[in-house]
Amino acid sequence: MPRIEPLRMRRREFLKIAGGAAGGLAFAGLPVLSAETVGPTHVDAREFLESDDPTVLTLAQRVFDKCILEKLQPPVEPLRHIWVRPGGPYYKGQWIWDTMFVVDLLSILPGKEKVIREIFQNYWDFQDRWNQSAPDYARDMITVAIKTAPQEVRRFSQIPILAWGVERVYRRNGDRKLLEQCLSRLERFHEWFWRERDLHNNGLLVVGAYSGKLQHAKWETFDYECNMDGMRMTVHPKRKGPHEGPWYGDICVPGNTAYLILAERSLARLAAIVGDTAMASRRKRRMEKGIQGMRDHMWDEEAGTFLSVKRDTLEKIPVATIGSWMPLVAGVPTQAMADRMAEVLASPAWQTPLPVPTVDSTDRRYRSNGFWRGDVWPPTNYQIAAGLAAYGHAELAADICDKSIANAIKNGISEHYDSMTGRPLGVRDYCMSCTLATMMLDGLTRKHKLKLRDTHSGS
Repeated sequence: MPRIEPLRMRRREFLKIAGGAAGGLAFAGLPVLSAETVGPTHVDAREFLESDDPTVLTLAQRVFDKCILEKLQPPVEPLRHIWVRPGGPYYKGQWIWDTMFVVDLLSILPGKEKVIREIFQNYWDFQDRWNQSAPDYARDMITVAIKTAPQEVRRFSQIPILAWGVERVYRRNGDRKLLEQCLSRLERFHEWFWRERDLHNNGLLVVGAYSGKLQHAKWETFDYECNMDGMRMTVHPKRKGPHEGPWYGDICVPGNTAYLILAERSLARLAAIVGDTAMASRRKRRMEKGIQGMRDHMWDEEAGTFLSVKRDTLEKIPVATIGSWMPLVAGVPTQAMADRMAEVLASPAWQTPLPVPTVDSTDRRYRSNGFWRGDVWPPTNYQIAAGLAAYGHAELAADICDKSIANAIKNGISEHYDSMTGRPLGVRDYCMSCTLATMMLDGLTRKHKLKLRDTHSGS
């Protein structure tokens, strides 16, 4: 690594780049790989998947060709390894949340271990570049999206499920080299998240951005959720000094808090697999604190879900959004809480013709095609359903997934959908809509069946 300058110099440079100047992060000088290493963009899905329904196989074929293999890109600065482009003309870079659903299914295919390690290496390369100019408190962040040059470097992160993605890959292909590559880096990333987003040390996360821009902070999570309509950017409530900026939102959100708990669960299990009991213990303590914080301060019995709260007063914000349901997949609720959540999710407010809308449909701001304000997304449906099934609500989970699959068979694979009409919205064949196949492969459906052939079975 390059020599690190004294903290005062690093802080001055950090403040310069955090203010929004493009560039500012040196490249790591890693060898550039050739485009030929990306591999084919077509597989015969029938060789490793089976279904009695030809329409399901057709959907799965398109998922692997268009949402996964076609999204693998050859190296381009600053991405020195194979990377995942989500799709569409705007998304030029490798995101955090989006990419994890791709590598999960990519790991089903034989011989993709090295490609997947390269995809993850892009995150660790960014970490090194970022750390060259970051002060101590900002070190080890990973950006929301490693944008291709000459785009501006993003000064904020995203839904932290990298560890979940690593665990999904490992459970499928058993690649221990991936664990050796990633575990220490993941722990450093998690510690950045707790340090810079759990500002009152109570297990609840805000969103933020070192650019100081409100919309940038919202982009760390489900960015146009109604629960953040009144959010303001502030300086750190405890850390003082002349170099501090308005980098922190004043609202704690259940979505990102739950996702970090989910990631801590994964990292603790992976640490135990490699025999690092000390890391496993550290991650469990973080996880347990977050769970307790969410139960104590975000749970609302009347709403039947977890709500955002004001950062400094813990006052609840009375609107349920898609992030309210992410605690299910993270294992945050008690069984009684999960039963109440299932009851609410089964109500008309959330059972739109295509469920699950991204805000309570009785809220005045609901629009059936509103971007994170009433629309429907395959990855959130998948994770809500996975959480419901884990708490014993398999029928409700199957209903959500089967409706999602049926709509995609009818209207095609898209980034998101209108919750009333099912009409496709956004980018066609968007990468993380590959979760339409994951729903079936994880056994969450009842009507639409898809499974791995025995010769390519995974866990």
